[in-house]
Amino acid sequence: MTPADIAARLADPAALALIGPTRFNDAEGVAPARIVPAAVLVPIVLHPEPTILLTLRAATMSSHAGQVSFPGGRIEAGETPEAAAVREAAEEVGLDPRLPELLGRLPDHATGTGFRITPVVGFVPPPLNLVPDPREVEEPFELPLSVVLDPHAPERRQAEWKGRLREFWVWPHERHYIWGATAAILVNLARILRGG
Repeated sequence: MTPADIAARLADPAALALIGPTRFNDAEGVAPARIVPAAVLVPIVLHPEPTILLTLRAATMSSHAGQVSFPGGRIEAGETPEAAAVREAAEEVGLDPRLPELLGRLPDHATGTGFRITPVVGFVPPPLNLVPDPREVEEPFELPLSVVLDPHAPERRQAEWKGRLREFWVWPHERHYIWGATAAILVNLARILRGG
């Protein structure tokens, strides 16, 4: 899939209509007044074989410690999701804020920890020359876009959480466990790019 194909898909209302709002049950029981707006950058790195930039969060973080995520965080007062996503990527992994070519948004995703995440997709040209902040990121790494485009790659799994059986997506990776909000956002991206 070429960058032009990716950009066309993300700008196509028919492709976006294939996914609709993200379905989740993670946020059940979280009071609406306690929902925190957040944004993540979904960086598609334009290598000859494109990849998605992800991060392994530092084990010392107060929320989602040691989990795989996209660069991102809280939306500050007066910020758009796009501005927050680019700012957080600069703070977390040292991504030059002039690099991302923003393409659009995926549907919001709410988490059980009280965040409403707006994913912002953008192209990023290599080389990245990242300098991660060790307080926030243990390791940036890349997932091949070919894996995201493989309809057989994501798995649906179940686990008990807060006394209920929950279902969630998991993406294959040789070293990291990609699940939760990050996995759900990747599923939505895959559905748009694959056309179903």
